[in-house]
Amino acid sequence: MNLKKYFIRALHRLQKGPGYTYKELLVWYCDNTNTHGPKRIIKEGPKKKLIWFFLTLLFASLVFWQWGILINTYLSYNVTSSLSIGFKTMKFPAVTVCNANPFKYSEVKHLLKELDRLIEAALERILQPTPGNSSENTSPQLDLELWHQIPLVLIDEHDKDNPIILDIFESNQTAVDNETTMNNQTAAGYQTAMGNQMTAGDQTACSHQGSDNCTYRNFTSAAQAVTEWYILQSTSILSKVPLQERIRMGYQAEDMILACLYGAEPCNYKNFTQIYHPDHGNCYIFNWGMEEEALNSSNPGAEFGLKLILDISQQDYIPYLSSAAGARLMLHQQKSFPFLKDQGIYAMAGTETSIGVLVDELERMGYPYSDCTTNGSDVPIKNLYSQYNTSYSIQACLRSCFQNHMIEICGCGHYMFPLPEGLNYCNNEDNPGWAYCYSSLRSSIRHRQICIDSCKETCNDTQYKMTISMADWPSEASEDWIFHILSYERDMSTNVTLDRNGIIKLNIYFQEYNYRTISESAATTIVWLLSSLGGQFGFWMGGSVLCLIEFGEIIIDSLWITVINVISWCKGLKQKRAQARYPDAPPTVSELVEAHTNLGFQHEDVSALPRDEVLPPEPGTPPPNYDSLRVQPIDVLAPDSDAE
Repeated sequence: MNLKKYFIRALHRLQKGPGYTYKELLVWYCDNTNTHGPKRIIKEGPKKKLIWFFLTLLFASLVFWQWGILINTYLSYNVTSSLSIGFKTMKFPAVTVCNANPFKYSEVKHLLKELDRLIEAALERILQPTPGNSSENTSPQLDLELWHQIPLVLIDEHDKDNPIILDIFESNQTAVDNETTMNNQTAAGYQTAMGNQMTAGDQTACSHQGSDNCTYRNFTSAAQAVTEWYILQSTSILSKVPLQERIRMGYQAEDMILACLYGAEPCNYKNFTQIYHPDHGNCYIFNWGMEEEALNSSNPGAEFGLKLILDISQQDYIPYLSSAAGARLMLHQQKSFPFLKDQGIYAMAGTETSIGVLVDELERMGYPYSDCTTNGSDVPIKNLYSQYNTSYSIQACLRSCFQNHMIEICGCGHYMFPLPEGLNYCNNEDNPGWAYCYSSLRSSIRHRQICIDSCKETCNDTQYKMTISMADWPSEASEDWIFHILSYERDMSTNVTLDRNGIIKLNIYFQEYNYRTISESAATTIVWLLSSLGGQFGFWMGGSVLCLIEFGEIIIDSLWITVINVISWCKGLKQKRAQARYPDAPPTVSELVEAHTNLGFQHEDVSALPRDEVLPPEPGTPPPNYDSLRVQPIDVLAPDSDAE
């Protein structure tokens, strides 16, 4: 009951309101507030009132303007970067080493035989473009099916307005219509001088044979055009080879890794984890941390790092696929996939390469300060590299995004990227127009931007800064006995089977145990915001938090008065509408009592009247005295019937 009474009193208090008018409330606030300015408005004379009113309004406007700037600065979520240097025992990075050549030529020669013959004939035509100077007896023996799918052409640009396209294996020349070329072809715009007549080398890919819907890729050199064309064609051929067969055709760990030493502990090829990389074939990772704990480095310096001797077998390189000789290596975090094409470095054959490592740890703030991710779970792109059980990276996301677009648009996946289950890689037989689709997709800025917008950087990352130095190895004085020992250990042969063109020595170590941590922190915090808001309010108006509470109080009271006034106005409007609908006022209680006392004197005369004569009178005539009796005939006649 007490609670009910309390609510009733509160309801009555709400209905009553604060008891002020707007003017009285404003005067009360100005007289009692602790903010400077409003008091002077009501206490000074007319002239000073105007001055103080203007100053108060001006400074209040400045306060709100400054507050807007401060709140906008806070909501922009800016960060500041701080650099700190620490000292600790660090985990040795994962080291991935690959051969620059993905396959042994002796193992894949039977697959690339027709392609090699075709490229050799094409090179002969390119070097001797004038008809009649090249040997014609080889052309009829060539299988031109691969050529017609993605041909190489020459462009004669002696006449810039009317360039002529010349197919290398055809004697006819085709004039290029500039308007048609712009409408139906995509030209990348790379030019080169090819002898005295031919001035361009192009790679052409069409949606299907005989179609005008083609993509032209121009190159500044025939060497670039031939290499890119060969890679594209070999991709189609090798995509049909099973994975285990491709691994067998690559360089095996026991043949490639001749010697290994980590600190004072010996190691061998069994301490490396093998993965297949589409660009470099078989790659081997030391200290990946997948099955065992990552190794720590006991001390900085070359004597406590990793030392390797590799054999790249340069004599077994594919001549047209890889033009660089050496080893490709990369330092990265444990359980991360090595993207050697983007982040790897080359080590040259016949040298000793020393790599000193410094560690940078990056710590980014997450949402709302930056759009980074901790493990990639909030990224809308399916990570195709998760099949390797590796951690998320933006490189994996971008490649997975491209492969998803490739599958969606072209109907097949590219050989250089992982493939989802149940799908196949693109090849010329099953997907004749895949090269055109791939070239169009790779040059599409829209699809590239979609992937960039969808992928996110990792919030925490470790980067390895490398200082690289090289020297010839082995020296001329020591190469004889070193090659003899290494040849004997690998082949159990007393003959020298190794040479300077195939041997690489690597030294990888920490330069020092100092590591740098680059961390982000919020440039503006809620404490900064409150102190800045209070400082501006105190500087311009001499106010504090209590002044804001006072201002909030007057706002609440003003709203309270407004609500009560609105309710009263609605009630008055409702009464006016009711009066307009019923203009005659209802009878009072005294009138009803007087009418009831007169019933006894008039009921006999009324009952004697015919029923038709007691009908309501015509409009405009005053009603008779018995009219009220006919409204309730039962109550009037009831006493007579009882009397009888």
